[in-house]
Amino acid sequence: MSAAPLETPGAQPSGSYAIRVKGHLDQRWADWFDGLTFTYESDGTTLLAGPLADQAALHGVLNKIRDLGLPIISVQTLSIEA
Repeated sequence: MSAAPLETPGAQPSGSYAIRVKGHLDQRWADWFDGLTFTYESDGTTLLAGPLADQAALHGVLNKIRDLGLPIISVQTLSIEA
């Protein structure tokens, strides 16, 4: 009999996210945001999108956005990988 893998309570599997922030974030910050792609919207927002390893990585990106003083418009899960 094999044991089931241990799960951390509240942990989320990796997935892709779309984070919209107010303003057009300069492309020079792209490397700082873990390879997320930048899309500049006509409404003056920037969409950062792509896969992140886990919830800790998502929180890391959100902290970087906070550190830059950018207002977050929305955070959306694009997909969850099992």
